[in-house]
Amino acid sequence: MPITLRPLDARHFSAWLERSRAEYAKDLVASGRTSEDAYRHADASMAQFFPSGIPTPGHVVFDVVDDAGVTVGYLWIGPDTSDDAGAWWIWDIVIDADKRGRGLGRMAMLLGEEYARAQGAHTLGLSVFGFNTGARGLYESLGYETTSVKMRKKLD
Repeated sequence: MPITLRPLDARHFSAWLERSRAEYAKDLVASGRTSEDAYRHADASMAQFFPSGIPTPGHVVFDVVDDAGVTVGYLWIGPDTSDDAGAWWIWDIVIDADKRGRGLGRMAMLLGEEYARAQGAHTLGLSVFGFNTGARGLYESLGYETTSVKMRKKLD
């Protein structure tokens, strides 16, 4: 099933911002943060990269669209936060839960790599929560290597 990346329509941007914020906060809670702290962190992240509700230069959000024209997820990609203009980052990628397991995430990642390369990127990084074993397996199968690991132990 081929897919395409289509720039997110500006009319849908505020809804996307809220969805991405909520999904990020949910993952932060799953990783051990309080709900209040998770939303505060998600809000700060969105404010940093989307001041006034629009992306900072170089950042783009794509709808992931299947061959039937149905949006099945999204990809947010752009420069990383270093001073290296060729270092890019997958800031967020989500394939809708009912569409997973069909290779759509893999295809979206490969298209994201092509896009980044066309923009002058020489590296592409990402973060993945430790509990997200499916995504970690996908990224490893695409050649992404672990560059750092955070660990925590609950002392309750």
